[in-house]
Amino acid sequence: MSDAYDDDPLNHAVPATDAPAGIPAVPNRFAYLDGLNPTQRAAVEALDGPVLVLAGAGTGKTRVLTTRLAHLLVTRRAAPFQILAVTFTNKAAREMRERIGALLGMEVEGWWLGTFHALAARMLRRHADLVGLKSNFTILDTDDQIRLIKQLLEAANIDAKKWPPRQILGAIERWKDRGLPPEKLTDSDGGDTAGGRLVSLYRAYQERLKALNACDFGDLLLHTLAIFQSHPDVLAEYHRKFRYILVDEYQDTNVAQYLWLRILSQAHKNICCVGDEDQSIYAWRGAEIGNILRFESDFPGAQIIKLEQNYRSTGHILAAASGLIANNKGRLGKTLWTQSDGGDRVRVKAVWDGEEEARWVGDEIESLQRQGVTLGRMAVLVRAGFQTREFEERFITLGLPYKVIGGPRFYERQEIRDALAYLRVTHQPDDDLAFERIINVPKRGIGPAAMQTLYQTARARGVPLVEAGWALVETDELKPKVRNTLRGLLQDFFRWGGLTQTMPHTDLTRMILDESGYTRMWQEDKTPEAPGRLENLKELVTAMADFENLGGFLEHVSLVMENAESAGAEQVTLMTLHGAKGLEFDIVFLPGWEEGVFPNQRALDETGIAGLEEERRLAYVGLTRARRRAFISHAANRRLYGSWVSALPSRFIDELPPDTVEADADAGLFAGQTGGGMGSGMGGGFRDSASFFRNVPNRQPPAPRGVTLEGTAYTVESRPRPTAPFAKGARVFHQKFGAGTVIGVADDKLEIDFDHAGVKKVMDAFVVPADQAE
Repeated sequence: MSDAYDDDPLNHAVPATDAPAGIPAVPNRFAYLDGLNPTQRAAVEALDGPVLVLAGAGTGKTRVLTTRLAHLLVTRRAAPFQILAVTFTNKAAREMRERIGALLGMEVEGWWLGTFHALAARMLRRHADLVGLKSNFTILDTDDQIRLIKQLLEAANIDAKKWPPRQILGAIERWKDRGLPPEKLTDSDGGDTAGGRLVSLYRAYQERLKALNACDFGDLLLHTLAIFQSHPDVLAEYHRKFRYILVDEYQDTNVAQYLWLRILSQAHKNICCVGDEDQSIYAWRGAEIGNILRFESDFPGAQIIKLEQNYRSTGHILAAASGLIANNKGRLGKTLWTQSDGGDRVRVKAVWDGEEEARWVGDEIESLQRQGVTLGRMAVLVRAGFQTREFEERFITLGLPYKVIGGPRFYERQEIRDALAYLRVTHQPDDDLAFERIINVPKRGIGPAAMQTLYQTARARGVPLVEAGWALVETDELKPKVRNTLRGLLQDFFRWGGLTQTMPHTDLTRMILDESGYTRMWQEDKTPEAPGRLENLKELVTAMADFENLGGFLEHVSLVMENAESAGAEQVTLMTLHGAKGLEFDIVFLPGWEEGVFPNQRALDETGIAGLEEERRLAYVGLTRARRRAFISHAANRRLYGSWVSALPSRFIDELPPDTVEADADAGLFAGQTGGGMGSGMGGGFRDSASFFRNVPNRQPPAPRGVTLEGTAYTVESRPRPTAPFAKGARVFHQKFGAGTVIGVADDKLEIDFDHAGVKKVMDAFVVPADQAE
């Protein structure tokens, strides 16, 4: 094409007759096409018009994308700056850039290659004034967004406890994912959220962002869409610029991303989208599978090229995965195949319970290790993060090095550390580190000033923070609201501590996490991680059932945490199925294939058939991570949250073609029982009850050290001191209340008639003789 390199309207000009410096002229033979199979080559050479490349797992998708980009350059169809190449991660963009450089034998500059957000930000900075921003606008992170939402809630006199800022922000982000600015919404679109004022909050949020010369990640696409729709001259500029558009992982695009791509491709219509509808597993992040399913109708005349030859897995693994995913109705359809041999069939193992499952997986890993398979080539892929706990503890017992990808180890997770801190203070009130961690979690208004007062009291008396707190709540050092809050927390710990002698420690843990407000905090959190955190808390209770008492469990956790620090170079990988997409391992273990666990009950309850089909796609992703062997296991019983429940095998097991599966002899004991769900023991508790953990009836505890119970009042016994530093009548000075006269002395507590603040009770550590005051 003689005009391939006309003047670039946004960058530098390139002579129309010359290729960019260093890009080779069209050769007689394209060596980089050698080695491509026929369908891969077809996908590379189909340069004109809309093209959808359905790339099954392990079919060489990245090779096709990079070769296609190189082919556009070598055939002089476009210069680098005339190609818009969109990836979902910065890592993918870097890898693509490096691969193209290797194919061409040189580094190519001037790419428009990056993520949706990076490319949209680049455009928006050029035209920021068209949406009321300056080109140096700030992109807010989540913390800044939440802080801004809090300010708006306060200004609107909306209770942030009833309508948490994260929930409001989540609703706004969902609208932005769908390409909906406030002006396209009516007040009724927000429903009852925030008292029916959600849309007005969204509007105020956008106005505040503009006043701050800021935007969030959703705005990067939303604003550029608004510019394209309102300023046809700007859109025409980009139409002239981008001759070809390439998109990776198209099945994961949301509505706003789809609209952005469609409007940019209207002129040349040379858009190539690569994706796999069978690996669309991120609906909870806003991904819209309909984008890929509707491609032919959205882009008339589109070519559909299917990459079905798999270079990763054995025949039996592929046949099992293909047979499973064929049960989905929402797909365009393709069948993976391979030229390699059938290999081992997918092994299905039935076990009695989760403990036996972890033991079996550990034994299999050790057996494979003896056969020469290194630990780094093996992975355990679970449906939910809470499932890693039993495997972690088993691997530690066996001395098997492991790593958790996509998150910390079970006992290192934020919610588990917080819960353990509550338990440590209950068991041992002198544990200052634990008390510091959770004194204001969830937020109770005990801020830095109150904590400083608490520290000073503890140091002055030489006692732990809890005991210092008991003393402070009998004085006026703290503001009344803070004092009452601290007193209530101490009374709770006092009561819980007494119950350690009379109540099962699993029940007590439920009570503590419920009454402290900790689980309610995560229930009200609307981030995608919150449900997983709640599941982890329930798994913590399950773990405790193996121990006679709270002390024994806490000692076990300390030992586990110590042992977890040692790790060798080769480690077994533990991760969720969502995190495993794009990875591959020789050996894959897929535990917990039971109704309610996988498919996940919450997904079924919330989205019905659509949820089931996404769960099936997740199972397909899990199977196709395996190169050589795949192991599936399911338990007949699960101890969930301290109670045993019967577990039915996942319906997905029945959907595996029989000739691709090798079932252990005892697996037949549970065959044919699928489809019934896990009953009231699974999921129903946290889905339906108002309280995440059930409340346990109150019982009167024995009094802990230094504290007595009189009716319903808590008092702190005085500790005799040999000498009192201040006597009645002494003139003293207090930094907060000023000068005053001591009118009463009780150990280290003083009653002082302050000149301007009146009579107050304070600790003697906070006053000095009046003549020593500066």
